[in-house]
Amino acid sequence: MVLNFIWLFFFFGAFASCLYQWLVLGDAGVFNKVVQDAFAMSKTSFEIGLGLTGILAFWLGIMKIGERAGAVQMLARLVDPLFRRLFPGIPAGHPASGEMLMNISANMLGLDNAATPMGLKAMQSLHALHVENGGAADTASDAQILFLVLNASGLTLIPVSIMTYRAQLGAANPADVFLPILLATFFATLVGLIATSFFQKIELRHPVVIAWLVGLSTAVLGSLWYFARLGAAALSQQSALISGIVLLGLILGFMALAVWRRLNAFETFIEGAREGFATAINVVPYLVAMLVGIAVFRASGAMDLIMQGLGALLVACGLSADVVPALPTALMKPLSGSGARGMMIDAMNTYGVDSFAGRLSCLLQGATDTTFYIVAVYFGAVGVRKTRHTVTCCLIADVAGVIAAIAMAYLFFPPS
Repeated sequence: MVLNFIWLFFFFGAFASCLYQWLVLGDAGVFNKVVQDAFAMSKTSFEIGLGLTGILAFWLGIMKIGERAGAVQMLARLVDPLFRRLFPGIPAGHPASGEMLMNISANMLGLDNAATPMGLKAMQSLHALHVENGGAADTASDAQILFLVLNASGLTLIPVSIMTYRAQLGAANPADVFLPILLATFFATLVGLIATSFFQKIELRHPVVIAWLVGLSTAVLGSLWYFARLGAAALSQQSALISGIVLLGLILGFMALAVWRRLNAFETFIEGAREGFATAINVVPYLVAMLVGIAVFRASGAMDLIMQGLGALLVACGLSADVVPALPTALMKPLSGSGARGMMIDAMNTYGVDSFAGRLSCLLQGATDTTFYIVAVYFGAVGVRKTRHTVTCCLIADVAGVIAAIAMAYLFFPPS
């Protein structure tokens, strides 16, 4: 219901903005621009879905080997003490727990191409469990919602792509945003978890949950301490090395376990790859619907009008307008990752890569993930239409990430 409202808002809001552009500003070409952008994004959405096909086929084939060989079940038993409290509807040792762990770990390492297929596999397992337990096939379960919120909060240890763009644009220290991004995205994830626990009555004060949260916080801070001592070049090199070792080690580990269990790894891979292909086909309609809505809203000038209104509101409230140039990145990020990336690069080009606005745009880009894209892809893959409190909790995490990013920017890079 919420997703339907937001999607319709994109189109009706775009039409209202077009009328304003035409009748007030005299831009009669805006209607045609919106239509052309809609057609262009339809094609782009299909190309994105097509691009997912190969990646999904490969990774779901690998995941099928891990599942049949028992590796996923091993991971499930590892996180079972925590997941039994956060996801009470998942039986102990269920493969979905291991699949979620691999997805979250891949996200933390910035392995987008690996994280999405792993996440889709986990979402399919959660959906099958939900239906087996008598849940409606078109309605999101509590476990699916919490899993998606953790994805959308965007916890990432090493924001390699952001640091790469800063280096290309001539930043004095491309890695100076590393620590504030990690802190901002950590707060976003924590708030997303708390918000979801409020809706789902999850007991976060349980000793096991507290112990895990403290342990994870220690691991994040330990990684932060290690990576913060590295220079930009060394940080990028270490990130690539760790990512490569993790991915290749995962693939070879699954295959070695398959050999030990005398499993036909090739045939198992083919079976999983077929599932990946079918999943990619299911995702395309949802992807087209959401990305076209976003493109129409942006092309109509509605996003620019909102930005102008926010800037005026901040000034009227007596607040600093320093953050206004970077806010387009924050507003675009839940809608489109590429759009937010473009806003970030534009802010760095316009105001300076090491300016307050330039750095803040980087923090806003790294603090959260593309909520509506994730909702469309993950729920689209399993045919869920009733998302319940998913979007609400994701947006709460997004807002927390934005606030944390602004606070970190003022703490680490105070405007002169």
